[in-house]
Amino acid sequence: MPIYALGDASPTIDAAAYIHPDAVIIGDVRIGAESSVWPGAVLRGDDGYISIGRGTSIQDNSVLHTTPADPTLVGDDCVIGHIVHLEGCDIRDGAMVGNAAMVLHRSVIGTGAIVAANSVVLYDVNVPAGALAVGSPAVVKEGRARSELIALAAESYRHRAARFARDLRRLD
Repeated sequence: MPIYALGDASPTIDAAAYIHPDAVIIGDVRIGAESSVWPGAVLRGDDGYISIGRGTSIQDNSVLHTTPADPTLVGDDCVIGHIVHLEGCDIRDGAMVGNAAMVLHRSVIGTGAIVAANSVVLYDVNVPAGALAVGSPAVVKEGRARSELIALAAESYRHRAARFARDLRRLD
């Protein structure tokens, strides 16, 4: 798996995290225990830092980047779907960002909130805890998220990461 230091900035990856061999981790990236980063994902902490909490999945082909002023923060037990773009935002514990969604600078996705698939959360948007953000640009609908589904998805990715760490083998 390509893991790169950039100058003095080196990734910090908990030994209990799973990083797929085809993910790319660059610079100041901090990944917590039982988190997983899947094929094609790129986490590039070059301008600032990226912090991934415990038990979070960063799924296939997602891109996480920062700005010099705004780190990218992803809390514990989050589900970041396939082809997601996060940049300089704060995703709080137990939140979900659906497939092909984008969350931009200084936006906050509250605890247990959901950004629906293909939605775009523009700059400086606050999605409150338990709310649903849907559309492009995203419209916030309070109290519409289903946190029990997020918890199930987070748990399924923890199990999947354990299976891949144990059973994945390259055949070529």
